[in-house]
Amino acid sequence: MKSLRILLFLIIGNVANTAMAAGYFARGAGYHMLGDTDTVIRKRSLSVGISYGSDALFFGRTDPISYPFMSTDVVYNTKGGFFVYGSALRLLGYRTFVDEVDLGGGYLYHPSKKFSGSISYNRFIFNKEERIIESATSNDINFKNAYNFKTFKSTVLLDYLFGKSSDFFMTFTQSKYIETKWNVFDDKDYLSFDPAVSAIFGTQNFVQRYSLDHEDRLNADNIYRFGPNAPYSRNNGRFSILNYSFKIPVAYNRPHYTFEFSYKYSMPVNVEGALENKNESFFNLTFFYVFY
Repeated sequence: MKSLRILLFLIIGNVANTAMAAGYFARGAGYHMLGDTDTVIRKRSLSVGISYGSDALFFGRTDPISYPFMSTDVVYNTKGGFFVYGSALRLLGYRTFVDEVDLGGGYLYHPSKKFSGSISYNRFIFNKEERIIESATSNDINFKNAYNFKTFKSTVLLDYLFGKSSDFFMTFTQSKYIETKWNVFDDKDYLSFDPAVSAIFGTQNFVQRYSLDHEDRLNADNIYRFGPNAPYSRNNGRFSILNYSFKIPVAYNRPHYTFEFSYKYSMPVNVEGALENKNESFFNLTFFYVFY
C-alpha cells in the first residue's frame, strides 16, 4: 500500500520533462538531449555535450520529412541545485547554420535517496525557416517527479507549452538503470544501460498551428491529409494518448565524460490533422564532458 500511495502521488503531483543528470541537462520528451541517466550530483559543474539524432521527435510526433540533426549543449549547475543551460541545433542537409536555440533554467530537488524532481522554464528560438514541428510553440514550463523503486524507476512528467499554440502533456516512464560491475579498459570506466518504456498523453494543437504556418509547403511535404476531414482536424485540442515508445540507451562512462548510443522505437496513436505519422525507429549518439 505504501508503494501504491507513492505511485499515486507521482501521478497527481508536480512532475517534469527536464532532468539534471550527473551535471548535465536532458529533455526527455524532446528530440535532443545529453544522456538518459538521472543521478543527482550536488556539485558546482559545467557540462558540454554534442549529439547526433536520426530524426527530430517532439512529444510523439515527427515532421512529414525526416530531419537528422546535430546539437550542442552547455549546462551550468550550482551546488544548491539551480541550473541554467543553452542549446543550439542544426538540421543536416540545409544551408542554415543554426535552426534552433534553446535557453532555460530551473531547480533540481532531491529530498530523499529514492525521490527526486525538477522544475524549469525553457525558451525555444527558431530561425525564419521554422522547419521543425516544435516551431509551433516557443515556451515550456515543466515539472518532473521520479521515484526509484528497487526493481524499477517510475517517472511522471508534466509540460505546459505555449506561444503560437498551447498544449499540455503528461508522460509516464518506467525504466531500469543498470551499471556493470566489471570494467572495460581500466578500473575507472564502466558501461551503463537504462532501458525504458513510455506513454505520452496530451493535446496536439501544435500540429494544427504548424499546418497553418506552412500552407505553402503542404503538398510538397505531404503535410496535408486530403479527405472528408479537410482542411484541419477538430480534435487537436482533445487530451488523449499520443504515443507509446521503448528506448534502450547504452553508455560508456569515465569519471568526467560519457559516450552514449540509444535506440528508440516510437508508436504514434490518435494522429490528428496534418501529420501522417507511423511507427519509426530513432538513433542518437551523444558525447558530453563534465567539468567539476
